Amino acid sequence: MIPVTYFRAADAADALRHGAATGAKYLGGGTNLVDLMRETVEQPAALVDVTGLSGAIESRDDGSLLIGAEARNTAVAEHRLVRERYPVLARAILAGASAQIRNMATVGGNILQRTRCTYFYDSDGSRCNKRTPGQGCDAIDGFNRMHAILGASHSCVATHPSDMCVALAALDAVVHLKSAAGERTLPLTELHRLPEGRPDIETILTPGELITAVELPALPPSIRSTYRKVRDRASYAFALISVAAALEVENNTIKHVRLALGGVAHKPWRARKAEVLLQGQPAIEQSFRAAAEAELADAVPLRDNGFKIELAKRTITAVLGELARGSA
Repeated sequence: MIPVTYFRAADAADALRHGAATGAKYLGGGTNLVDLMRETVEQPAALVDVTGLSGAIESRDDGSLLIGAEARNTAVAEHRLVRERYPVLARAILAGASAQIRNMATVGGNILQRTRCTYFYDSDGSRCNKRTPGQGCDAIDGFNRMHAILGASHSCVATHPSDMCVALAALDAVVHLKSAAGERTLPLTELHRLPEGRPDIETILTPGELITAVELPALPPSIRSTYRKVRDRASYAFALISVAAALEVENNTIKHVRLALGGVAHKPWRARKAEVLLQGQPAIEQSFRAAAEAELADAVPLRDNGFKIELAKRTITAVLGELARGSA
């Protein structure tokens, strides 16, 4: 048995004091961390329970929405302002897991969840650079149907598992952070790292730094947004491909577009190339398909996941088409 010290933080300052200890991990709903501890992938010396911190969801004067990091996923998906202003986020969360898990999982924990790569979880029999740096990656030559086609490296081809984060990336969400050095904010799209040579370093957070809230900027009132997840079964499965999109069309011309992909990379993938190409173009299938082609031009398939490239192109085209027609 591995001994673990448990602290329940009274406030953010208390959490930071305990979180600064060597080997400490912040504990939200535990829907990912506890699983990793059972599999001995994670072996923290201390758990700092942060579920007593703010989970409030507040509308601000500038039209933005501030969501406390300890808000439960169910509470976010069911919140009236989220459903009205950011349906892409509500739909992404509802696509993400079973109701029981959504009731436990927190926003902060969802953002920081780790890959579900089977080789990462197999601590007894598989090589994994994310789990043990320098060991090698058995997924590259193994069964890699679920793995990355964008942004991968010779060290790691795992994908980020979150549905919620794909929607947050498309919404230009801003993460609020607190550490012993003070407070800062960071675009969610900059929080997670691509694997390069150190896939074990997954974010740019400093040791002991704590997510306290996520801010959703106001969207134009006429913009439509949605989320589509393509998976092997209808429930409780991770994405083969997912698309979070927001689109504003005026006189059949694309005025504003945001696009992010899941299931394709080590982090939520903001489709910047596609967005640039779509701006000012006719809101028609040919425009959507051309943008999808450009975004996937650099995709590198593995032995088992080449189908993801065409699947991503078709899903992007279909989702944008639905938004343009107002049927999403």
